[in-house]
Amino acid sequence: MSASQVLPETARPITFWQSTNGKKVVMAVTGFIMFGFVIGHMLGNLQMFEAPEHINAYGHFLHNLGELLWIERIGLLLAIALHIIATIQLALRSKAARPIGYSRRQAINSSYASRTMYWSGPIVLVFIIFHLLQFTAGYVHPHATFAAGDVYQNVVSGFQVWWVSAWYIFAMILLGLHLSHGLWSMFQSVGIAHPRISVYLKFAARSVAALIILGYISIPISVLAGFIK
Repeated sequence: MSASQVLPETARPITFWQSTNGKKVVMAVTGFIMFGFVIGHMLGNLQMFEAPEHINAYGHFLHNLGELLWIERIGLLLAIALHIIATIQLALRSKAARPIGYSRRQAINSSYASRTMYWSGPIVLVFIIFHLLQFTAGYVHPHATFAAGDVYQNVVSGFQVWWVSAWYIFAMILLGLHLSHGLWSMFQSVGIAHPRISVYLKFAARSVAALIILGYISIPISVLAGFIK
C-alpha cells in the first residue's frame, strides 16, 4: 500500500491591479492627473475676467494643438476610466467584506465629503459630458446661438440661462467636495500622510478645494450679476 503525497496548491501571485493597495495607488495617480487638468482648466477659464480676445486666443491656441490636444484628451479619458473602475471595484470589495450592513449608521470620524464620495463622482461625470456638449461641441446651447471660435460670447450666453449656471455651480460644489476628500486620500495612498502633519494636510486639501470651487463658480455668478457681459 503506497501513500500518495499531497502537494499544497500554489497560489497565484496577486498582481498590482488586483490588490487593494494597487487600486488605491491607481486612484491616487489618476486623481492627480485629473487634478492637474482641473487647475489648468480653471486658470484658462479665469481669463473671462479679461478682455474677450484673451480667452478667445486661448481657445484658438488649444484648437490648433491638433494631435497633441487629442493625445491629452485620450490620456485624460483613460485616467477618468481607470479612476472610476478602481473606485467601483473598491466599493464592491468593501461591500463584499461586510455583506450585512450596520444596524445603525453613525458618521463617526468621517466628513461629509467622504460620505458623498461615491455618488458625487458620477454626477460630476454627467456634468462634464453636458459641459462638453455645450461649450466644446455646441450641440447643447439652450436659448442661445453657439458661435464657433467665440469662447467669450458662448460662455456669457450660456451662463445667462439661470438653470445652466445653477447646474454648473452645483456640480462645482460637488467637485470641490470630491477633491477635498480625494486629495487627502491621495496623500494617504502614496504614504505621505503622517499623524504629525495630518491636520495640515487635511487643511491644505480643503483649502485647495475651496479655492477651486470659488474660481469656477465666480464666472457664472459674475455673468448672472452682469459683471461679465
